[in-house]
Amino acid sequence: MQTTTSILPLLALLAPLVAVPGILSARGPNIREAWSFTAAALLFGLVLSLLPQVLDGATPTVLLAPVIPGAPLALRVDAAGMLFALVASSLWIVTTAYAIGYTRSLNKKSQTRFYTFFALSIFAAIGVAFSANLLTMYLFYELLSFSTYPLVTHGQDEEAKKSGRKYLTYIVGTSIGLALPAVIATHVLSGSLGFGEGSMLAGHVSSGVGAVLLVMFLFGFAKAALMPVHGWLPAAMVAPTPVSALLHAVAVVKAGAFCIVRVVTEVFGVDLLATLGLGGIITALAAVTMLVASLIALSQDGLKRRLAFSTIGQLAYIAMGVGMLTPMGVTGGVLHIAMHAFGKITLFFCAGAIYVATGEKYISRMGGIGRRMPWTMLAFFIGSLSIIGVPPTGGFLSKWHLLLGTLQGEHWVLLGVLLLSSLLNAMYFLPIVYRAWFVPENEANFGKPVQEAPSWCLVPPLITAALSIAVFLHPTPLVDLARMVAGL
Repeated sequence: MQTTTSILPLLALLAPLVAVPGILSARGPNIREAWSFTAAALLFGLVLSLLPQVLDGATPTVLLAPVIPGAPLALRVDAAGMLFALVASSLWIVTTAYAIGYTRSLNKKSQTRFYTFFALSIFAAIGVAFSANLLTMYLFYELLSFSTYPLVTHGQDEEAKKSGRKYLTYIVGTSIGLALPAVIATHVLSGSLGFGEGSMLAGHVSSGVGAVLLVMFLFGFAKAALMPVHGWLPAAMVAPTPVSALLHAVAVVKAGAFCIVRVVTEVFGVDLLATLGLGGIITALAAVTMLVASLIALSQDGLKRRLAFSTIGQLAYIAMGVGMLTPMGVTGGVLHIAMHAFGKITLFFCAGAIYVATGEKYISRMGGIGRRMPWTMLAFFIGSLSIIGVPPTGGFLSKWHLLLGTLQGEHWVLLGVLLLSSLLNAMYFLPIVYRAWFVPENEANFGKPVQEAPSWCLVPPLITAALSIAVFLHPTPLVDLARMVAGL
């Protein structure tokens, strides 16, 4: 790869901050939200401007400040970071539009605070994506935790505060108690934390020490929600639905999964993990998480809680993919970062639209809602197909590569786990669709006539559902970026 010096990564990082003073000083909601749209469009444009360079094999970099020898505060855009940044920047635009419909329809309070911390969260997510080394990534990871805390506790009631405490306990407690010591140990052992320099730990660790460090990283980056450090995620469902979309598709959980990808491919390296025989640790944790989370999802009547446990299981696909230590497995895991994002954000948007239109949260009370909200439930159906992994949706492509990864590495047990998990995905999503369309409707469940949510809540899930199909029909450059991460 060719390293080039460029100011563009810094401009992209700072783009979300453009919105903050405008949001805080805006004298009306239209101006406040215009600032959010402006910053989101600016960020997406800057990210797109970097894409051709990355696809050509260049890695634009910029030094921000020297911190410690071998680990300056710096930005670097490679294939993995570009894929994550494309997801975060594109979906920020759609989520902003959705947030307008949701917050205005429900007359949510403190909307200025909401949009301010939303922008700060995207800033931190882009920092994670474009980090040039492990220390920079860790610092932005922590910033993401603290900038999303006010969003999780946005309701400011006792339940929101309790969930916020649990959120910080899991996320910050693990990062300080496990991830930070692992970062320090990596620097002591290797003398460098830079990405793109090959395996940091090659020749520096035994299988025992490597196993300890690997587990510390896997649980330390708890935003990836591997069991048993997953409890923060269902608790965070107390937040408004646009925040849930941010948590589950745009920034937070994807930041955790992205960090695990970095640990596997950069800190250890696929070859070192294979030599030390440590890939099984990752795939075992992922397999257990995938199946247990799916089984729990089956029992959840609350729509957002079912989606939350689905997310826990889907994140494990990413960890399992890179843990296979095969080129196709890594490709599928990295690609799932994007494909899951488009499908899952569609489902959360639909859940919020249903709540705006009906005030209903429970699946058992949604009989016949498809005939009153046909476009919403069509989008929900498409999002469900993507999570299950059915064509013509993007989720099929990432799961297809994951299956090829199991064959490539002769991981027969993992092949069975992936197929069983997809079956469970169908079992907890398709009954919702069936109930919506084929169970007799009962308006008494909702207390008022039911119709589609306002257009600001309806159009965004239709857009993201269309994107789930578009990335199946035209998967380039996402597949190219994922293959570059895998070294193909």
